[in-house]
Amino acid sequence: MPTLHVRSVPDDLYDELQKQARQSNRSLSAEVVDLLARAVEERKNLRTHHKALVAIQRRRFKPGKQIPRTLDLLKEDRRR
Repeated sequence: MPTLHVRSVPDDLYDELQKQARQSNRSLSAEVVDLLARAVEERKNLRTHHKALVAIQRRRFKPGKQIPRTLDLLKEDRRR
């Protein structure tokens, strides 16, 4: 398994990571690996959601130029 070294971690971040590791009953390394794994999974999910939204937008109905706008139809109906 590869090893990852991280340098120049701010003191406050390091302290918070240690605190979370103690609360989770894990080593600092295990806590950081868990946080990284969750962050990577979340980013993957965001990309999947973004792709789905783009696909929905592409399939969305776009009325042609001959089709009147809903607002215009409502105004015309109220004038009657």
